Amino acid sequence: MTELLTAAQMRSIETAAMESGAVTGLELMERAGRGVVEAVFREWPIMRAAPHSAVVLCGPGNNGGDGFVIARLLRNWGWEVAVFLYGDPEKLPPDAKANYVAWCDLGATGSLLDALDLGDAWQASDLIVDALFGTGLTRPLGDLTLVLKNLEDAASSFSDRAYQNHPNLGFPRVVAVDIPSGLDADSGRMLEPAHGGTGAAAANLTVSFHRKKLGHVLAGCSTVCGKTVVADIGLDNVQSRVRGNPSIPPVDVARQSRPDLRMLEKHRFGHKYIHGHALVLSGPVARSGAARLAARGALRIGSGLVTLAAPGSAIMECAAQLTAIMLKRCDNASDLAELLDDARFNALCLGPGLGVGEATESLVRTALGFDRNVVLDADALTSFTGRPETLFELTQGTETVLTPHGGEFEKLFPDLAAKLSAAPRRGPAYSKVDATREAAARAGCTILFKGPDTVIADAQGNCRVNAAVYDRAVPWLATAGAGDVLAGLICGLMARGLSALEAAQSAAWVHVEAARAFGQGLIAEDLPEMVPTVFRALETG
Repeated sequence: MTELLTAAQMRSIETAAMESGAVTGLELMERAGRGVVEAVFREWPIMRAAPHSAVVLCGPGNNGGDGFVIARLLRNWGWEVAVFLYGDPEKLPPDAKANYVAWCDLGATGSLLDALDLGDAWQASDLIVDALFGTGLTRPLGDLTLVLKNLEDAASSFSDRAYQNHPNLGFPRVVAVDIPSGLDADSGRMLEPAHGGTGAAAANLTVSFHRKKLGHVLAGCSTVCGKTVVADIGLDNVQSRVRGNPSIPPVDVARQSRPDLRMLEKHRFGHKYIHGHALVLSGPVARSGAARLAARGALRIGSGLVTLAAPGSAIMECAAQLTAIMLKRCDNASDLAELLDDARFNALCLGPGLGVGEATESLVRTALGFDRNVVLDADALTSFTGRPETLFELTQGTETVLTPHGGEFEKLFPDLAAKLSAAPRRGPAYSKVDATREAAARAGCTILFKGPDTVIADAQGNCRVNAAVYDRAVPWLATAGAGDVLAGLICGLMARGLSALEAAQSAAWVHVEAARAFGQGLIAEDLPEMVPTVFRALETG
């Protein structure tokens, strides 16, 4: 799985590379600048042909040094390049200063603060390069508010569709070096200006180095980054050597979610009982639909058997709707305990349509009292509003997955939700990864914190990010019942023997891919039926 790094982790890798003698800072800066230029030419091939014009905005740190390399390379390619520096050139870091001096042999450098609106150069350019701050930013850019606003306007004015139809319209494209300035690289959140303003620049293309950073996929950052690509700057071998570095403990490296196909394959000579028996609890009559969606998800993802346990009032309703899914009567916690005497029920899903209150709490207590894999969703979480510690006493050290959306997360972890919603003034800002890891440690189990940037973490701090952003965005997944299907997918994979973390991250990935495979017009009932399509794509991909 691809790693997602924090700014500090990236700095540690770069430092280790330089200290080992594998590369110098100047070489890394040259590779970064070249990677940006190559990414621009790949994205917009017409720009390979000179003459074109660019405005390069350089900051006071090494991100600005990357900008000077980009300016020099474009000038050598035959471009007309205007460079503006934010800060004092005498205070640039050594490597950035060396590249500033190299640029000065080719062209002039203007002061960004003396030309905040950039006048004609801004409007007439084909490309604007944001090399102001990148991942090193830890404070708001109050005095650059106008520049950020102009970048945002330029990025929104340029349209890929318009460009494809009329490539010589002259709208500037905006490319951000590492991450758009004003965004916190660890959280994807805008660092709030002290006196108003837009908070962050926008880009049509963002070029990260070595790996994506957490901020590229969290908190809606993708809408600001435009499209994010990764430039290889030759650090793969270095990172493999520094994995044991205490400053980069493996537990702290988040990874993008993607299932291991070997985990999802069924035993070639197996039978249904080898693949587990999932038990999904249903709510009363007229409220059984959510549980039926979850049960269908568990069956489609490969649980050998699935049983829906419904109260007497819903038995006929469920029987009329179910075929391959079996049905048992379960009116209360005592009935559930009796069912769980059958050890073949090895995974449970509680919550979808179950109802909020003491009866559901009793069912949760009973389920967690047996040595089973458990998914708690929706009403099973809300029933502990105001006293989440009661739930966490039950979940400590269990193979349990809690699946809150934002509102449910706030009810279970109000202090963490408050930290996450507070406007950050400095970086690194508190992120959804931070919140999910803290929540999982507190609950002593696995947490799947839903959203387009779904984050999954276990009690040991292992973390996965399932980001449905950029070309993987599926806004049509925001439909009633989609979360119920996800809970069933997790339960089905736990029934098959996957750990809580493996089941949650694999199910989240399959859930998004099923929605992508179906497309617009999706309703929750469609999701389980697209799972075989996702599996076929995995087999051939």
